Amino acid sequence: MQDCGHGKFQWTLFMVLGLALMADGVECFVVAFVLPSAEKDLCLSNAEKGMLGLTVFLGMMVGAFVWGGLADKVGRRRCLIVALAINCVFAFLSSFAQGYGFFLFFRLFSGIGIGGSVPIVYSYFSEFLQMDKRGEHLSWLCMFWMVGGIYASFTAWGIIPRYGWGFSMGSEFQFHSWRVFVLVASLPAVTSLVGLMFMPESPRFLLEVCAALTIHDSHNAKHDEAWMILKQVHDTNWRAKGQPEKVFTVTHIKAPKTAEDEFIEIQSATGTAIQRWTVRSATLCKLVLKNVASLLSAELRFATLFLAIIWFCMAFSYYGLSVWFPDMIKHLQNEEYDARVKVFHRERVERFRFNFSLENQIHKGGEYIRDEFINIEIKSVTFEDSLFEDCYFKDVRSTDTVFKNCTIRSTEFINTDLWEDKFIDCKLENVTWHENKHGCHLDTVEENDVLIYLVSFLGSLAVLPGNIVSALFMEKVGRVKIIGD
Repeated sequence: MQDCGHGKFQWTLFMVLGLALMADGVECFVVAFVLPSAEKDLCLSNAEKGMLGLTVFLGMMVGAFVWGGLADKVGRRRCLIVALAINCVFAFLSSFAQGYGFFLFFRLFSGIGIGGSVPIVYSYFSEFLQMDKRGEHLSWLCMFWMVGGIYASFTAWGIIPRYGWGFSMGSEFQFHSWRVFVLVASLPAVTSLVGLMFMPESPRFLLEVCAALTIHDSHNAKHDEAWMILKQVHDTNWRAKGQPEKVFTVTHIKAPKTAEDEFIEIQSATGTAIQRWTVRSATLCKLVLKNVASLLSAELRFATLFLAIIWFCMAFSYYGLSVWFPDMIKHLQNEEYDARVKVFHRERVERFRFNFSLENQIHKGGEYIRDEFINIEIKSVTFEDSLFEDCYFKDVRSTDTVFKNCTIRSTEFINTDLWEDKFIDCKLENVTWHENKHGCHLDTVEENDVLIYLVSFLGSLAVLPGNIVSALFMEKVGRVKIIGD
């Protein structure tokens, strides 16, 4: 790699892999940003919201384990392509999922896909870097994770509050603006996936495979492929520097030392296709588990534990806060909102037409006789111990509105979302519903506050100084000291 130099090829790969890392950063923020809207659109309880956040990170953990292990046996580039493809497909499907179960399932597999980006990206990129440049350029690569957070914050701020950016097909299929954001959030992964199609496999991986193979022809083929990739890197860099005549002088590449793995070669005529696939898959799983177990060997046990603790603390603090902050801000806003509630006692309203919205109110012991509620929004309103007689509700849209211990008599509901579940311990007499709206509905005004996106943006921006310092001083100060400082 020293003879290949550092130039255009590495910077191109830097951008492609940076987008993959950026996609990982975006994935961490997607659920946090869409929850305030999705909880209404998908009728989520607090337990379901927590499970959704848990599932995404669980998928990323599983993905990191699976893809990180497979990358050593199948190839960095191939695994990263498959992982990003899985993320893109399931992220796309999740944006159209109308039910909680499907949305949870798709986000789980989206997380499994993107979970492979972090472990593969760093090893893949480092194997195209000279020894004296690895620390610096891997630190610069980390900045893309921060860029992912900034990208997610800006796109969420620009898209989610735009309630009109969507469409519906009847009352059963709703595609609101937060779903548009889910689609846009997958663009870094899609772009990186396209770029990887033009990138070569890691030559070090090919040489490791070459060292493990016992068949002479396969051994030579892998060695020659690795040599051709290094020549491609060499020619790309020196041609960009204006020295196309510079010749790649390396003729033989020494294979790196690796633990001896036992590959099982199966002839194409042996057994059925399913049997051959089963044997190869079982062998591959054993090799992956063997690699993972090697991290707990005597010489690596301390380093593994040390890095695991550091990574856990960083992930717990940063990822945890990024998911918790939006919900906490929403909670504080709700407390402030509840403090401004208006309470009405024993009001009597007769033959009145409500053509204005009702918001943040509590009505106790009221009587509503022959009143009309037409084309209005009722938001955060509670009716307690009240009487509704000969009333008429039409084209009414409600949010957090309930009727408790009320008597509803000879009243008609047309094209409203005031279904029977919102009448708690109520006495219903001669009540009819027509063309009721089903499911939950978004609040077009209140749901998204710029403060949520601003906090996430500042949190991502706060990582920038650390990235710059580590990139500039990594090689001069040392890895361990940089972590300690």
